[in-house]
Amino acid sequence: MGNAAQFDMIASTYDTPGRIQIARASSDAIRGYLADSKRKRAIDFGCGTGLVGMNLLNEFSSMLFLDASQGMIDQINHKISSCRVENASTLCFDLEKDCLSGLRADYIFMAQVLLHIKDIKLILSRLYELLNEGGHLLVIDFDKNENISSTMVHHGFDQTELANIMMKLGYRGIQSKTFYTGTNLFMGQDASLFILDAQK
Repeated sequence: MGNAAQFDMIASTYDTPGRIQIARASSDAIRGYLADSKRKRAIDFGCGTGLVGMNLLNEFSSMLFLDASQGMIDQINHKISSCRVENASTLCFDLEKDCLSGLRADYIFMAQVLLHIKDIKLILSRLYELLNEGGHLLVIDFDKNENISSTMVHHGFDQTELANIMMKLGYRGIQSKTFYTGTNLFMGQDASLFILDAQK
């Protein structure tokens, strides 16, 4: 993604207690939308250091950790090696710059990733192509927050507006809800996180 170099710089110090706590809550929220997933393949898109995906390894037959930052991929490779994980692999790839051919998954989840992506329609359409028929995309991100002012990230998303965008791209059965609120959560502002489930 566009700011991969910035994530390379912070990769080794990324796993703060706050981020670990939010990742745990995000993993729990994702579990609530899984069905018969033990034999399914998953992609942790924009995985970072794998804080969310590592919590969900036992929920799937295999998981691909995918990120545009090589620094982040190095961190998750170290975790996979240290924990002797056998059902995970990694890929450093920028889906904003190119398509991935031949790769398919039953579940794709992305936690606090969409806010960093300039062209969200492009990424959502490319993720749609990666899903098997009947597969699910699970998006976790910040609710729209007018107190956020940044040229680097979106200031959150309106759940209804995001669902409408995704319906036009072909997603169906879309449902979402806010599941987490916290202080100083988003660029120093109080904020809330939602989870959205959409099916191909």
